[in-house]
Amino acid sequence: MRAFDYARAESPAAAIAAHGSDDQAAFLAGGTTLLDLVKLDVMQPRKLVDINGVALDRIERLDDGRLRIGAMVTNTALARDQRVVADYAVLSQALLAGASTQLRNKATTGGNLMQRVRCPYFRDGVSACNKREPGSGCAAIGGVNRSVHAVLGTSDSCIAAHPSDMCVAMAAIGAKVQVEGPEGRREIDFADFHLLPGDTPQREHALAPGELITHVVLDAPLAGSRSAYLKLRDRQSYQFALASSAVIVTLDGNTIREARVALGGVGTKPWRAPEVEAALAGQPVSEQRFADAAKRAFAHATAYAHNAYKIPLGQQAIVRNLTDLTTA
Repeated sequence: MRAFDYARAESPAAAIAAHGSDDQAAFLAGGTTLLDLVKLDVMQPRKLVDINGVALDRIERLDDGRLRIGAMVTNTALARDQRVVADYAVLSQALLAGASTQLRNKATTGGNLMQRVRCPYFRDGVSACNKREPGSGCAAIGGVNRSVHAVLGTSDSCIAAHPSDMCVAMAAIGAKVQVEGPEGRREIDFADFHLLPGDTPQREHALAPGELITHVVLDAPLAGSRSAYLKLRDRQSYQFALASSAVIVTLDGNTIREARVALGGVGTKPWRAPEVEAALAGQPVSEQRFADAAKRAFAHATAYAHNAYKIPLGQQAIVRNLTDLTTA
């Protein structure tokens, strides 16, 4: 048992003050990832700042059509919100595809953004893992890397796949992450929030020390769009994606006017695929065209001993999703 300090905060300012710039402090929301990793002794915070009393649990429509989501909105509340269901079906479906009902009832929007990888070499606390202990190596590269390891955005230091379903949908939609910290308030573009591992896999996000996520603001929905989330996995419930796709399309008759595509399960961060989007824009609906476009997402993929299948599977996640959306 490791001793730690515990504080409760009733406002963002109080939470930020209690946390300070201590890199051994952590904000506690739903705790569905943090408490797991504390019990595994992978994370060892000296202080927990409980933010469950902070009033960040509202979903608001802004005047410009965007949707602002409080960091403490639960995954269940967000998935069931009628504005999300109507305008961002891809997000509602992604949330409902993740975890279990009990976990969705506790997990929060801000916490989901901060969700850490499920690589067993990271979580076992003893294997070489540059994310857990910089400079120690990456046991996954030469180990068992079939299911929760990436083929896009990897490096010689880390190949762990980002685990979130919600974040894949948000990557396709486009969003801003609003944060507060010791230096004040700022916005981070969603595409820049999660970091590629490179030579510093221990740096997973763009937050500065002591910063607290307060809201996620989704881009206004595309008029007349259709969207869906397709998750391919070993079993249909309570399982992480082997490959997934979040797709948003608008059509002019049988022609794709605009497409937004993001991938999960295959990347070290929620993976937007602009090369696929560019290949589809202005093109007629065609499964062969979808297949040709999907290949572009994996042009620079790196397969490892057990996960080469993710390249064709990821392409199928795109093709199947596009086909379903454009033939509905």
